[in-house]
Amino acid sequence: MPGLRGGFHQRTLPQGSIMRIFLSASIRGGRGLLETYMHMLELLQRHGHEVLSFHVADPRLDEKESLMSEREIYERDMGFLTMSECVIAEVSTPSIGVGYEICRALQLGLPVLCLHPPYSRVSAMILGNRDERLSVRQYSSSGELEDSILDFLAHLCT
Repeated sequence: MPGLRGGFHQRTLPQGSIMRIFLSASIRGGRGLLETYMHMLELLQRHGHEVLSFHVADPRLDEKESLMSEREIYERDMGFLTMSECVIAEVSTPSIGVGYEICRALQLGLPVLCLHPPYSRVSAMILGNRDERLSVRQYSSSGELEDSILDFLAHLCT
């Protein structure tokens, strides 16, 4: 989303509320929202959180993962997921991997925040899911994206 990188909010979370976060976003399904993923990572890191799956926002990810086997990628990501306290997923670009990670996170009892702009065609498997640990939020601007993420984390930290 053009222009998404500017306009950081200065909201702070409760003292000592650092979390281990699994950031989920499309990789093989398409990297058209890479700038958004980078923005999300920057926001989380700036607030002191540990983003275990920071690689999803790496512009050179395809090149790096080409040196890994499918099993290595799976084991890395599932390892990060099991060490995480929550999942934040950008779900605008259809991705079997993101859907799998969300489902697995819910099975593990992790809270999940799914984010998407209003124009995207999000799967009914996400929008129709009534699991109380799953939150779905739309964003139309970087400010709305940031507010959704920070509100989600603030709720978890209280």
